[in-house]
Amino acid sequence: MDPSIALGNLTSVPVLAFALGIVAARLRTDVRIPEPVYQVIATYLLLGIGIKGGVALGAADPATIAVPLAVTLVLGAAIPVVAYALLGRMTRLGVVDRGAVAAHYGSTSLVTFTALLVFLERAAIPYEPYATTLLAAMEVPGLVAGIALGARGLGRTVAWRETLREILLGKTVLLLAGGIAIGALAGHAGAARVEPFFVDLLPGVLALFLLNLGWTAGSRLHAVRAAGVGLVVFAIAMPLAAGALGVVAGTAIGLSAGGAAVLGILAASASYIAAPAAVGIALPEADLAIPVASSLGVTFPFNLVVGIPLIVAVAEALAS
Repeated sequence: MDPSIALGNLTSVPVLAFALGIVAARLRTDVRIPEPVYQVIATYLLLGIGIKGGVALGAADPATIAVPLAVTLVLGAAIPVVAYALLGRMTRLGVVDRGAVAAHYGSTSLVTFTALLVFLERAAIPYEPYATTLLAAMEVPGLVAGIALGARGLGRTVAWRETLREILLGKTVLLLAGGIAIGALAGHAGAARVEPFFVDLLPGVLALFLLNLGWTAGSRLHAVRAAGVGLVVFAIAMPLAAGALGVVAGTAIGLSAGGAAVLGILAASASYIAAPAAVGIALPEADLAIPVASSLGVTFPFNLVVGIPLIVAVAEALAS
């Protein structure tokens, strides 16, 4: 990959907006987006990415998605197991907290995924049309596996009915899946009317969202320090290991360099929006400040600045 493309990622508006949010938080300047506006932006990103993916999926051969989907589900279930084992060696967290962190890393980050798509499109690197479907698919097994691991430290059974309802019918999966269905049914002709809103405005809206996330991450740096060096090392090592696994798996099943990068970043990302709600229901004994500090305070900025260009570079190297 051309080094100028990686450098361009560092100086892109979304990444710089995230950095501005961190600086503002450290200077104790409140640049947060009001909560109602934040929710509107989150809905916009979820539905917009879903519609865009659905339009592309509707024009694709359904048979081509079977193997990538199966591999994605396996990765989604395997990643929290790996995360749980690493946490046992690298931190002093108890079983419940290790499971909570593993569930966050088994889940996915829509914003990291969206930043990758922006990066790929700016670099003119094509990727498979069903990428958004893989995003929605990995969300479920990762959360279930992580919660199941954490539940081993409880003296009770998990309220799986409420937990699965939150996972399957929560905002993230419902809007993504609904957007995919809308896009597939509407097709290119039907989606063309909303394309200026959901596609052309995406980088600017993403920059606003990242400004807010930057402030949130910057305001929680104390929680990262309190969690200990082991958790910080894990929050960097885990996306590297999982991202490499995703890229290798994607390349092995014949995905393009862009498609392998998508699977890699899905594996490398960690949730800080959908996972806390599901984990809070299933494992209320867990300290949610720990996984949120790790995923949002360390893993997300690492992926945004280093992980995305690195994973794309590895995917292109393997493809060639």
